[in-house]
Amino acid sequence: MSTTGASADPLAALASLPGVADSVESVRKAVDRVYGHRVMRRRSNEITSEAALRGARGSAALAGADWALEEVRRRTDFSGDGEARTMGAALRLTAEAGQLLSIWRQSPLRVLARLHLVAAADKAEQVGRPRKEGEPVDEPLLTLDLPGAAEMHGRLDGLAEVIIAGGSAPALVTASIVHGELLALRPFVSHNGLVARAAERVVLVGSGLDPKSVCPAEVGYAELGREAYLAALEGYVSGTPEGVAAWIAHCGRAVELGARESTAVCEALQRGAA
Repeated sequence: MSTTGASADPLAALASLPGVADSVESVRKAVDRVYGHRVMRRRSNEITSEAALRGARGSAALAGADWALEEVRRRTDFSGDGEARTMGAALRLTAEAGQLLSIWRQSPLRVLARLHLVAAADKAEQVGRPRKEGEPVDEPLLTLDLPGAAEMHGRLDGLAEVIIAGGSAPALVTASIVHGELLALRPFVSHNGLVARAAERVVLVGSGLDPKSVCPAEVGYAELGREAYLAALEGYVSGTPEGVAAWIAHCGRAVELGARESTAVCEALQRGAA
């Protein structure tokens, strides 16, 4: 895990990196604006459902299936080509993430295994468990060097230990590190990007920052673009304080854009246009 020095609470230590506190505060204000909207008091379930759909579309876009939102609404069969299966996986993960909140803090590895199983929708022997030495990873859009299985297992166990131990780190920091570490490690033979973004969603909701899941960071990542996403990830993988801080800031900006998206949905509902 990319941290900056030993600490009993390594994620909390990252909160002191330059610019991170500003990102945390900016995200909090953006989330508060959505939750303070009058429509949220009466129609929050509709906002949550719409955010889930838009979040799934955004996550799938980063994985190579960049579909129009109306196409996602219209389709009922996602078993066709590779893009359709990717979109189906993103939709299934969005639905599943909300069912795993109570398990995450006690057994994050179990949650990750379940997310991969749901994404893959396959009963192959490699599905639902971290990869073994020599097993290839099908993740063509993530071109970073792939850690060996032994290193991956060690770092994945370390991440799980930090999550279980808890701590005082802001939700944005924890979510960003979970997301970045899973992308860096690619612990499964496929669907690592989708799983990483779903795990980030679990953290953001389960932490209480976004309890109704109405601030889909996946929308923000898609809006910021894959190039910016991968550049920020390279900064995280570098392990430098500047790189890690830039990744957290990128994740924070994505949450803010997700919050802005749901605010726009609230405004549309208020006008009777949605």
